[in-house]
Amino acid sequence: MAQLKQFNTLEILDFEENDFHLTVHRQNYFELVYIYNGRGIHQINQNDFLYTSGDLFVISPEDEHNFIMEEKSRIVCIKYTSTYFISKEYWKFSNYIDNTPEKIMNNKILKEIKLEFSPEIHKVLRNTVDNILLYNEVHAVASSPVIFHHILSIFGIIKETMQDMSLNGKDNLQEKEQLISYIHHHIYDPNKIRIRCIASQFNISCTYFSAYFKRNFEMGYREYINQYRISLINKRLEAGHFTLKHIADEFGFNDESHFSHYYKNNLGVNPSSCAKRNRKE
Repeated sequence: MAQLKQFNTLEILDFEENDFHLTVHRQNYFELVYIYNGRGIHQINQNDFLYTSGDLFVISPEDEHNFIMEEKSRIVCIKYTSTYFISKEYWKFSNYIDNTPEKIMNNKILKEIKLEFSPEIHKVLRNTVDNILLYNEVHAVASSPVIFHHILSIFGIIKETMQDMSLNGKDNLQEKEQLISYIHHHIYDPNKIRIRCIASQFNISCTYFSAYFKRNFEMGYREYINQYRISLINKRLEAGHFTLKHIADEFGFNDESHFSHYYKNNLGVNPSSCAKRNRKE
């Protein structure tokens, strides 16, 4: 009798055929067998079970099984080794203490930005909600382990999507200091302090960066950049020996006209007027 071996902790097998491609066999993994469609006999440990669309079977490593297909069948097998659940941090109780549904619900990030689901996750979420609604029509949901795990899977979707969007919501002082240090260091290079660039540098979602900055520094990112850049420019103007062209070049403006327009937009006066006044003083 053949014994199938699997070394990956989890594999999903989806096949459709008229005749089963294997014979009676054992395996070194656990298997959830879902009959997507078709009809026939599933032999498990010398027991014959008629199968049809929607049936679910569970197979353990010590079991032997085989399919005798009476018509073309599509079968989905969720195959996992004994280490699959053991190796998952989010399956451990200690992780649930730090990531309870209540903490996820209270996370400020989720009130500042809309989660961006991939098309596949959109479909999974819709199916999960449909399943909850369907169950609610015929069963008491409050005491149901089925509904409990469905709702838990929604929080799993939220956590996974937050990770994909690089949202952590932690008030990390060291990261904040590094962020400000990066801005101060690159204030002379407009390209490096664009949101897309700085968000990528600190592994923060572009769509979330502005909200993240405002929550942590109590002012908008553009406002902070403008205030810091203007303060440095004013120091140059006060010194009295920097030309407008020198300042424009230093801070990455296209030319003197671009610089003058930026300065006047922020302070209401031309930088040339301030330079003249400083020279007189």
